[in-house]
Amino acid sequence: MKAFFNVSKWSPPRILVTGFALIILMGGLLLSMPFSSRAGTFTPYIDAVFTATTATCVTGLVTVDTGSHWSIPGQVIIMTLIQMGGLGFMTMSTLFAIMLRKRISLRERLILQEAMNQNSMEGIVRLIRKVILYSLTIEFVGGVLFAIRWSYDMPIGQAIYFGMFHAVSFFNNAGIDLFGQFGVPFTSLTQYVNDPLVNIVTMLLIVTGGIGFIVMADLMDYRKNKRLSLHSKVVLSMTGTLIIVGAIVIFIFEYSNTKTIGSLNWGGKILASFFQSVTPRTAGANTLDLASLRQATQFFTIILMFIGASPGSTGGGIKTTTFTVLIGAVIAMMRGKEDIVLFKYRLARERIFKALTITMLSLALVIFVTMVLSTTEDKAFIKILFETTSAFGTVGLTLGITPELSHIGKVLISLTMFAGRLGPLTLAYALGPRTEKELYRHPEGKITIG
Repeated sequence: MKAFFNVSKWSPPRILVTGFALIILMGGLLLSMPFSSRAGTFTPYIDAVFTATTATCVTGLVTVDTGSHWSIPGQVIIMTLIQMGGLGFMTMSTLFAIMLRKRISLRERLILQEAMNQNSMEGIVRLIRKVILYSLTIEFVGGVLFAIRWSYDMPIGQAIYFGMFHAVSFFNNAGIDLFGQFGVPFTSLTQYVNDPLVNIVTMLLIVTGGIGFIVMADLMDYRKNKRLSLHSKVVLSMTGTLIIVGAIVIFIFEYSNTKTIGSLNWGGKILASFFQSVTPRTAGANTLDLASLRQATQFFTIILMFIGASPGSTGGGIKTTTFTVLIGAVIAMMRGKEDIVLFKYRLARERIFKALTITMLSLALVIFVTMVLSTTEDKAFIKILFETTSAFGTVGLTLGITPELSHIGKVLISLTMFAGRLGPLTLAYALGPRTEKELYRHPEGKITIG
C-alpha cells in the first residue's frame, strides 16, 4: 500500500493514468462553473465530467450540445482539453520544459516513451519536438482553410475562431463541433455533406492526426533518408486499405438509401462515402445522419471503430498495426508458415502475443460494457453496441443515445472512453501489481485447437 502512495516509485503507465484522470477531474470542475455555460448556471457535474472526459480522451460523445450549451470560456476549456488529451499531457509538459530550457530527466523520458508507445528512449525528446512542430503547423493550416471557407457564412472573427476550434478538434480526432448553435443541436457537419473544401480538409486533418506522430516524422524525413520504417509502411498501407475498402462498402450499402447518400449526385455520393469511411478512424465528425444508415452499414462502422487509428497518434481502437498482425497471423497459419512476414521482415513472437492480448482485452471491455448498458438503458442493442465501441475507440460517433443515457450509463461510457484513450494494456500495467520474471518454465503440453 505504501508503494501505491509513493509517487517516486510509480511506473510510467500509472503516472499516465493518474495524470489523465486529474486533468479530467479539474476540467470537469471548471466546466461545471456558471461562467462555462451560456445560461450562466451550474452544469450538473456528471455532464461536466463527461464532457471533460470526451475532450481529454479526444472522443466526441457529448451529453449536451457543445455549440449551444457552452459559453466561449467553456468552449476554450474544451479546446484546451482536446489539445492536451490529443498530444498528451507529458508532451505538453515537455513543451514548457523546452521553452524554459529545462533538462528532461531519465524518468520523464521513460514516461514519454510509454505515452508515445515507443520501443526505446532513443531520440524521444527529438520526436516530441517534431510532434509539437508538426501538430501546431497542421492545425494552423487547417484553421486558416476553414476560416476562409466559413468567412462566407459568418463574421470573419467568428470564422477564425470556428476555424481554430475545429482544426484542433479534427486533427486530434475529437470530432467535437460548434454548429449546434445555429439550429438543430448534435448535427455535426451534415449541412456540409456536399462541400468539397470542408470535407477534404476535415478528412486530411483526421488522417494526419490518426496515422501517428512516428509516421509523420518518418514522412518528413523521407526526402533525406529515402526510406520508410516497417512501422510506417504497415500503418500507411493498412490505413489506405481500410479507407478505400470502407468507402466502397459504404457506397454499395447506402447507394439506394434516400435518407443518406441515395438523394445525392455522384460527386456527393463518393465524397460522403469516403468521409464516412475516414471518420470511424476515431474522428467522430459526420456528414450523414448515422441513425438513418442501414444496419449493415452501422455494423460495418462498428468494425472500423474497433480497429481505430494507429499507435502514437491522437486516436484510439486496437490500432491498425494490431489488426495487421492479426491478419498476418491468420494468413501465416493458413499457409502453414511459422513466421509472420511483413514487407520482408519477420515479426517477433512477443509482438504477436501483445496484439492478441490487446485485442482480447478490448473485446472483453466492449462486451462487458455493452452487456451492462443493455440492462441499464432501454435502447436497441445495435445502438448500445455502437455507442460502446465508439467510446472505446475514442471515435465519438453515435446513433443519438448519448444525451439520453442514465447516470450509470454516463459513468460507464466515461470509463470506457478513458480506457480506450490510454489503452487496456496500459491500464492493466498501471493498476496491476509489478510482475517479476519467472525463474523457471513449465513443461510443454499439447491441446487440440479448432
